[in-house]
Amino acid sequence: MSLYEDRVLPHIINLAMNNKRTRPIRSRVCADLEGDVVEIGFGTGHNLPYIPATVTRLRAVEPSAKSVQLAQQRIAAAKVPVEIVGLDGQRLPLEDDSADAVLSTWTMCTIPDVGAALKEMARVLRPGGTLHFIEHGRAPDERVRVWQDRINPVQQRLFGGCNVNRDIRSLIEDSGFTIKNIDTYYMDGPKFVGSMYEGTAQPA
Repeated sequence: MSLYEDRVLPHIINLAMNNKRTRPIRSRVCADLEGDVVEIGFGTGHNLPYIPATVTRLRAVEPSAKSVQLAQQRIAAAKVPVEIVGLDGQRLPLEDDSADAVLSTWTMCTIPDVGAALKEMARVLRPGGTLHFIEHGRAPDERVRVWQDRINPVQQRLFGGCNVNRDIRSLIEDSGFTIKNIDTYYMDGPKFVGSMYEGTAQPA
């Protein structure tokens, strides 16, 4: 990991991902969480204010030590116990059937082998457990997809491996999940980074 990715990028993401566009989405995605929750890509803890009282524990997976450091104030103010349990969503140090829900917010774009990570999410979910997600990815419009493919190499270099052109729905379904509900839309801003997939899924 470069100095930029290790020390600078976490500050940029901390600021960029906490604004009037993202906060209402975080609130919706977190609203129905309950029980023991595993969050993949915890970042700097932006979801913590929206974790409902029905959650008994949040186990967080985050590869960036700097992001976890920046999250300490939010962790201290959280209404639920927060435990940092791992660095890599592709290899979760958690037992099978040990979580009631998995939370992923703007994370699948960056995980190198997102299929492996999704299979790990399915593995740790208890029967009936649910994946709650908001992700940006491949746009529905061909003209936007062309620009996504063009800009993706630059996006990866500037934002720690983030991809703007992943087909999130197909990735989830191909990894053994059944989509329960999904909403696709453009968030305000440039369409090539604003194509959203918001929903829930359960292991098939």
